[in-house]
Amino acid sequence: MRPFIHNTAHIEQPSQIGDNTKIWHFCHIMPNAIIGDNCILGHNVFIGPNVVIGNNTKIQNNVSIFDGVISKNNVFIGPSVVFTNVMNPRSFIERKKEFKETLVEEGCSIGANSTIICGNKLGKYSFIGAGSVVNRDINDFELVVGNPIRNIGWVNIEGEKLNFSKKNTIESNGRTYSLVNNKLKIIE
Repeated sequence: MRPFIHNTAHIEQPSQIGDNTKIWHFCHIMPNAIIGDNCILGHNVFIGPNVVIGNNTKIQNNVSIFDGVISKNNVFIGPSVVFTNVMNPRSFIERKKEFKETLVEEGCSIGANSTIICGNKLGKYSFIGAGSVVNRDINDFELVVGNPIRNIGWVNIEGEKLNFSKKNTIESNGRTYSLVNNKLKIIE
């Protein structure tokens, strides 16, 4: 099924928009952006040049994703999240050749009003609480909040908090999770 693009959205070419993707009011997609299948871009979303958005991604209203961001499949990006792409911006110095890559791994959820500082990796199925400032890499399944972020636990694939207070291996929703050396893994 072809993508739905609201008549107020501005899509610059060349860009690639996947099947069954919905792009809503006042979105702006810059050239060379790639947006996967079955995505939803809410009101007033900005996607910069060369940004990659994976399949089944939901981007809520008023989100800005700048050049240098690669987002894998099944990612949730809450309202008013902002991604940066330069570490030390100055209005009078052009730093387009200094953009740092930010990688958002499969299944990551980013809460409303969070700021993602460039150059970091957001791990698989990690969960970032609303209003957080991400200034470091986040491990797979890690639950973080605050400014700057701090670990407050671990979540399963479904985003439910896991309780490792008594042991390092637990079962949740038919999967076994193991926490060793501050790394959470699914045991197959």
